[in-house]
Amino acid sequence: MTTSAKPISVAVIGAGMAGRSHAAGYRNVNTVFGAGLPPVRLAAIADANVALGEDAARRYGYEKALPSWEAVVEDPTIDAVSIVVGNSLHRPIAEALVAAGKHVLCEKPLAGSLEDARAMAELERGADVVTAVGYTFRRSPGISAIRDHVQRGELGDLSLFSGRYWCDYATDPKGPLSWRFKGGPGSGALGDIGSHIIDAAEYVAGPIASVSGASLSTQIPKRPLPLGAVVGHNAAPVSDELGEVENEDTASFTARFESGLVGTFSVSRTAFGLPNGLFFDVAGLGGRAAFDQHRPAEYLFDDAQPDARTRGARQIIAGPNLPYFAGGVPMEAPGVGASNADNFTYQARAFLDQVAGVAEPLPVCATFADALRTMEIIQAVVASSRTNGAAVTVPPVA
Repeated sequence: MTTSAKPISVAVIGAGMAGRSHAAGYRNVNTVFGAGLPPVRLAAIADANVALGEDAARRYGYEKALPSWEAVVEDPTIDAVSIVVGNSLHRPIAEALVAAGKHVLCEKPLAGSLEDARAMAELERGADVVTAVGYTFRRSPGISAIRDHVQRGELGDLSLFSGRYWCDYATDPKGPLSWRFKGGPGSGALGDIGSHIIDAAEYVAGPIASVSGASLSTQIPKRPLPLGAVVGHNAAPVSDELGEVENEDTASFTARFESGLVGTFSVSRTAFGLPNGLFFDVAGLGGRAAFDQHRPAEYLFDDAQPDARTRGARQIIAGPNLPYFAGGVPMEAPGVGASNADNFTYQARAFLDQVAGVAEPLPVCATFADALRTMEIIQAVVASSRTNGAAVTVPPVA
């Protein structure tokens, strides 16, 4: 493990949208939650698109840009690495980094296939380094506060969970056929954004035991082939030639949790007007809470107040009384906002807390094993969709 006397040298593999979020997170880790973390050296950003990597390195203050992930593996001065590239590349990169003795924070979903995910979870079991997965919504002050309400029993016995993640990044039929549209059922909207709402559901309400009633559909079956690299969800020059979309644009299913709680889920990348619409509502016999990522600096809470005339959902504004907020923002006052970028900073800090072995770390990151479980749930959803919505059991938590 890295000692507190030695700076931690970090690198990011992938200079696109999410890669830059990781890069910014590492840059900010020592500005939050006080002292305790060693100095952080911003060593490198690697991307096969050299110009993109160079631009990201310049913007976020990294020492250099590298043309390949192999160059990161071969650099003995780098201690910890974020993997933020196409899902099918996660396994070979993670295996090489772990073999080189480097700590790994991998973006979700864990891998491009269940076979690769299982291999990565097995790799983790034998690793002598920190391995973690980027479920950034676990770092949301609002979501973490709702989890605390549930764990303290303040909603009573849970009776219903309803979650959705609706986005519009794939509504344009002229959008390029990037890697996001390749892979079999379950690797589309379910893997890309469904993994987040499934993890958030289990984070708040406990393990899912089975799924049923699943339905997958593709609204845009063919897309134009790109003429060059595609960055994130951005538009790009395309050819007149069309290629087949291999995975789902939308999905819905019902889940039964181990507690007996019933949940309903829907995800879509073709939901017009919703740029980042993660939302969930959790109700119990004594209260209710709801979160909307489009309003990330607040959540709704309702409970059985003594006077029925004043009962109803109350807007809880994020402030120092919520998890992560105190010490996590420059202006520690309610109403100053919260953002996705903050979540990436808290995630990076939690990862490096684990790497450095600090005395009072943030809650630990999700593991490869946690992310394998999410993929097993996704595959159970796919199996349910192939059997006219039949119930499919999810492997129990290890």
